[in-house]
Amino acid sequence: MPQISHEAPTPDFSTDVVIIGAGASGLTAALAAAEKGAEVVVLERDASPSGSTSMSSGFVPAPGTRFQVAVGVTDDTPDLFCADVMAKSYGKSDERLARLAAETIGPAMEWLADVGNTEWQVLDDFLYPGHSRHRMHAVPEKTGAGLEARLLAAATEAGITIVTEALAETLFVGEEESIIAVAVTRPGGSTEVIGCKALILACNGYGGNAEMVAKHIPQIAEGEYYGHAGNTGHAVAWGQALGAELKHLSGYQGHGSLAHPHGILISWALMMQGAVQVNLDGMRFSNEMGGYSEQAVKVLAQPDGIAWNIYDQARHDFAAAGFPDYREAVDAGAIRSGHSAAELAAATGLPEAALTETIEEVQRHAMGKDKDEFGRDFSGVKALAGPYFAVRVTGALFHTQGGLMIADDARVLRKDGGSFPNLFASGGAACGVSGPAVEGYLSGNGLLTAIAFGYLAGRYAGQSVAQE
Repeated sequence: MPQISHEAPTPDFSTDVVIIGAGASGLTAALAAAEKGAEVVVLERDASPSGSTSMSSGFVPAPGTRFQVAVGVTDDTPDLFCADVMAKSYGKSDERLARLAAETIGPAMEWLADVGNTEWQVLDDFLYPGHSRHRMHAVPEKTGAGLEARLLAAATEAGITIVTEALAETLFVGEEESIIAVAVTRPGGSTEVIGCKALILACNGYGGNAEMVAKHIPQIAEGEYYGHAGNTGHAVAWGQALGAELKHLSGYQGHGSLAHPHGILISWALMMQGAVQVNLDGMRFSNEMGGYSEQAVKVLAQPDGIAWNIYDQARHDFAAAGFPDYREAVDAGAIRSGHSAAELAAATGLPEAALTETIEEVQRHAMGKDKDEFGRDFSGVKALAGPYFAVRVTGALFHTQGGLMIADDARVLRKDGGSFPNLFASGGAACGVSGPAVEGYLSGNGLLTAIAFGYLAGRYAGQSVAQE
């Protein structure tokens, strides 16, 4: 259990900056702190660092980068990106944090390319819901695991110490509420104490804590959890014990397209290309263009909490060519197909008459012959044409978006408005930019704050140590 101690510890060893968590946020922070000359130790509870980063698509939104310019996107700005973030949450995001993230992420991405040898590609063949420009960046592997591997390689090259199988459980607090040490539990139950001059919490949110999920976001409590098991809410618990300001604990990222029972993410790019979702009755139930996060709740509201993604050969080929997760789903046998609607119904167990009617209706929408009752705009996409494909999916919780409020330098804020002298937070440990509800999540918001706020936390933590 996460604890706070005011006792004077006897450290087994000490360093300048301790970072808890070796996902994208923690590794970005480590690189930034090391660049400032700080000695850095990253604590990772797992034997091999992965975290929520490896489970994500690995796509990071950023405006005004040289990578966008390379593909012809020359009119994106932090202001435009911030406006998109605020619009997606209906103005309920913390605007200061949204602007901070929007202004920081572009320079951070270019810095990672230069310092961390992280190669970025801009995905310019589709727009995710809510994004007004092609600004989604990915490493060549187009996976979160690929991004994590590249950041780990950069940290190793920089000589950063990463201690694995080290579960941080106790923070030691000294004078003026400064963090002076961290106690970790090692394999076999032994304990080590690491002294520090600054501490960065990059240990994500509380999605893996069923009790906290039921308390703060009961609407998704019955859904599958597709985040890292280590996201147990330690940062939130420590913050509450210290008197830190917390905000938007009800905010989270859901996803309405997790292959079931295979547990493989099916990219929402399929929907953007013209796919639709039907329930077990073979009927559509929503505007799929609203966003994949809020779609999680809509899918879970269907019979058995199940939906089927319906698409055709062209969309299948598109996904297979561009998304490793989709190829994994193909290899796992999650994808069904049929030359006709009747054959697809037989392959999926969906009612033939209803599925046929739904496909024909969607075809009419794409040809502009009538309007969709759910308000989806099908203009710009080609009508579905056999052979058809389908994948059985459910709604899932990916990660929480609320957390510790931070200042512009990523220091954790107290309830009284002041800040802790040497405690920083980033990524899922910090309050995100999605606001208090599931529909506020704009695609990429998780890695946006992981990298942007990790960059800030590392820079300022390293700078503060260098000034001592």
